Amino acid sequence: MRRRARSLPLVRLARILHRFTNPSRIGAISGLALLVGAAAAHAVEFPPIDDAEARAIAERVFRNETGGDVERLLWWNRGEAFPSLGIGHFIWYPAGVDERFEESFPALVRFARSRGAPAPAWLDTEPVPACPWPDRETFLAAREDPRRVALARWLRERTDVQARFLLARVEASVPRVAAAAARGDRARIAARVEALAATAAGRFALVDYVNFKGHGLAPRERYRGEGWGLAQVLEAMDGRPCASADFAAAAERVLERRVRNSPPERGEARWLPGWRSRSRAYAAPCG
Repeated sequence: MRRRARSLPLVRLARILHRFTNPSRIGAISGLALLVGAAAAHAVEFPPIDDAEARAIAERVFRNETGGDVERLLWWNRGEAFPSLGIGHFIWYPAGVDERFEESFPALVRFARSRGAPAPAWLDTEPVPACPWPDRETFLAAREDPRRVALARWLRERTDVQARFLLARVEASVPRVAAAAARGDRARIAARVEALAATAAGRFALVDYVNFKGHGLAPRERYRGEGWGLAQVLEAMDGRPCASADFAAAAERVLERRVRNSPPERGEARWLPGWRSRSRAYAAPCG
């Protein structure tokens, strides 16, 4: 009989009141937001995110990444060389693994430390250690490992910090994306972000996509020279009146291109139906 997924209450998220444009609330990754460079003239003003919306965003990200199953807070996909942890399935590389995807879990550990919610003592060091389980088989066999037990408890209990981290990553990513755009494109990119930030659907799309596929600026996050992050989706938007629908369609096209460009041995086509569904969910009716 198939085991029914258990929903995870996102504890203490009612206290989250996060403003995208307040650097003092970003903590350990606030320095990234200083990289606005020549894009400062096109700075984007985000509205405040109230506690109810922050909770709703975090819950939707959690369900997108885990299906609402607490067992998937510690997860390792078949065919991947790393586990995916927490409500955002943050990537953590074992020693010796050096892939093209942005490793986000160590940044979460540092962020949590800066917010007074440190990870378990074996993990809360600097530098943050590599994942101690070298492969999926070892990871699956380590359910009683005290380190894994402590990590699972921390991830369950500190979903509030993980939610703040999701929001902070977007706050840090947007000015970087604007600064990296070609000079003639910066106003257009800023206008697209502003249109998205003006609606709840657009704000969720920004948060979820950055967590899902990154900011798109890392040179290694490319197949055949083409990326698939937030920067590429903003570039691919075609200017239709409804920003969330425009973003959804652009995200789907960018992810389809990623699959076409991906190494055949990765078998990424198997993920495309789910990626399409996730992208289409960003669209919302526009009046």
